[in-house]
Amino acid sequence: MASKGFFSKSFLFFHRFLHRMLANYKRVLCTKLRKCRPQPPSLPSLDDISEKTLVIDIEEWLLKSNTTFHYFMLVALEGGGFFRGLVLLCIYPFLHFLNEELMVRVMVMVCFRGMKVDGFRLGRAILPKYFLENVALEGFEVLRKGLKEAKGVVCVSRRMPRVMVDGFLRDYMEVKEVVGIELGIRYGFFTGVSMDWDEQKLVNKLEAIGGDVMAFGSSFGMDSQQQDHPFLECYTATETEKKCWKPLPPDMYPKPLIFHDGRLAFTPTPMATLAMFLYLPLGLFLSVLRLIMFVLLPYSLSIPLGSLTGLRYHLVAPLRQYDTGTNPAGGQLFICNHRTLLDPIAISIGLNRHVTAVTYSLSRLSEIISPIQTARLTRDKEEDRRRMSTLLARGDLVVCPEGTTCREPFLLRFSPLFAELTEGVVPVALSTHVSMFYGTSTAIFKFMDPFYYLMNPTPEYRVEFLEKIPTVGKSVDVANRVQREIGKALGFELTTLTRKDKYMMLAGNEGIVKG
Repeated sequence: MASKGFFSKSFLFFHRFLHRMLANYKRVLCTKLRKCRPQPPSLPSLDDISEKTLVIDIEEWLLKSNTTFHYFMLVALEGGGFFRGLVLLCIYPFLHFLNEELMVRVMVMVCFRGMKVDGFRLGRAILPKYFLENVALEGFEVLRKGLKEAKGVVCVSRRMPRVMVDGFLRDYMEVKEVVGIELGIRYGFFTGVSMDWDEQKLVNKLEAIGGDVMAFGSSFGMDSQQQDHPFLECYTATETEKKCWKPLPPDMYPKPLIFHDGRLAFTPTPMATLAMFLYLPLGLFLSVLRLIMFVLLPYSLSIPLGSLTGLRYHLVAPLRQYDTGTNPAGGQLFICNHRTLLDPIAISIGLNRHVTAVTYSLSRLSEIISPIQTARLTRDKEEDRRRMSTLLARGDLVVCPEGTTCREPFLLRFSPLFAELTEGVVPVALSTHVSMFYGTSTAIFKFMDPFYYLMNPTPEYRVEFLEKIPTVGKSVDVANRVQREIGKALGFELTTLTRKDKYMMLAGNEGIVKG
């Protein structure tokens, strides 16, 4: 009995001790969480700034993380290819032994040397997406208030060339004055040499704007102690404070991110980039294997075999059986939003029968390897109507009236020509998910698009057949109704943007296809 009482008391003592330890741990954790609330004392009160000019350091204040390596990696991979990215990754461990200025010079040399100046569109087509995802809400609030009320706003980048940040700041943050590291140029190519930071250029801009100057960023605070700067006030944020800052929600972007380019679907941090290079041989093998399966095998075999390799296909709503008497030609007209070149194949799989797809720009190689029939359009309205009517008379036809792909949850304007072909159309809502590579690009070699999509570890397609819509009334009204129904099913926002808008913004052309 004594031993039993001893064990009971020991258990009770241990239970109380454990309870106190957990209570103390919870109290300490709550204290730390309270300290991490995004209310750092360095955030200023911007009550009256009508006569002031704001100078904002991008890395130190606007962006949540000060790290710039992954932005340089994007330039290396997207602008120079896998080999240049591999070189930058290999020298990454040695960069930590260099001071900040020398580190930037080395990364600039690796990423920019030999790159064409005219062809450098990464600053507007690719990098803004990654900058927007890293904008801090607290830093953005200062910028937004300055743009609305201050006499002027100047954004400064001391760790990245101006060509990398200029498009993001001007197009998406609505900043007019940008100062950054300038790059050497010779014969239309970047030399890879970064110029020394020109402090006088910033001072001249501030003098031209006038007014008292408020600076945001630790670099201004350090410089103001060493040199004679026109900074009336300097505000800084420590690393601890910035870790507690919140990311800027997409619905607060000054301009919505609708179009962006590039192949990478992830942020290329050093570890993520290393994982990509290690996966690349397997990804190439999977891409070719999956392509061969869908070209040579029937869907009854290629779908289950594809799922074993990581392919994901979700048929949300199977096609309903409609009265074929409404279309004497015999074929159904399927209208879908455009996510990748594989959209018609995804619809064909859902129907479990072959269809014909029409396109404005498809490479010869893509036509050869396609498991379904494809037909080119000419952008001549009468000729395109004749071609589509002929194809529809032979069987099912798939049309993507957006005319180009869109990665983000937006729908571009639907061309109304399809509404003049038949008495009813079947809308199809498509969505995709990738984790490593985008299967779309505005690059001239678009024949690589399907290969990149199939290189993903687990590429995913979601297909939903919607209720048939009669083509009664004006063709424009029918096209808008189909767009609304697909947007409602996917939860996408509707726009009036076109293929031309996308290509002029991202590629500087109207959509040239080669290969």
